[in-house]
Amino acid sequence: MTVVPPPVVELRGVAKWYRRSRPILRDVHLAVRPGEVVAVLGGNGAGKSTLLRIAAGLSRPSTGRVTGGPRPIGYVPDRFAAHQHMSALGYLTHLGRIRGLGGSTAQRQAARLLERLALVGGGRSALRTLSKGNTQKVALAQALLVPPRLLLLDEPWAGLDTAAGRVLGDLIAGVAAAGGAVLFTEHRTELVAATATAVLEIADGRIHPGGHRWAR
Repeated sequence: MTVVPPPVVELRGVAKWYRRSRPILRDVHLAVRPGEVVAVLGGNGAGKSTLLRIAAGLSRPSTGRVTGGPRPIGYVPDRFAAHQHMSALGYLTHLGRIRGLGGSTAQRQAARLLERLALVGGGRSALRTLSKGNTQKVALAQALLVPPRLLLLDEPWAGLDTAAGRVLGDLIAGVAAAGGAVLFTEHRTELVAATATAVLEIADGRIHPGGHRWAR
């Protein structure tokens, strides 16, 4: 008999609204299990980013529950603020230490990720001088500094060059292979088809059963 592992994160009956606005999410039920890479599709304003923020614990649902065991979470928002005067390497090393890594370990991990993503100018580049694509590389690196049990990515390929986009696909696959779960938004179907093990769609605030498993 196949044993189904418990979800890394599960949303039960989740809804979200702000004051008197119409609900952004309605009665959302979603479970993401170890090894799964789930893509969330939907139009602008459908609630995809809100769903990720709730899964990350950054936004409280108006109703419903979010459950999951203790886990490191990696999160890349749709807009990553990086206007600090710190260098990319210094910033990531600082974050790594905040997240429990030793200083030398944090620096090595940050340098490895920046090298793998091919940050233009290298780790000594000041964050405020980076292009959109290179800022996105730093955003991805910070999400992966501590191997995440749950990786949440909001339009993660935005601004990336082709080579970095391929590396991102490999990094996502690595998280899943290590027993982590990945939930990401993306509008380009070719990237979804190449990356996701399951696809969901949000419309009218609800997750619709039109999502399906992708054979890769």
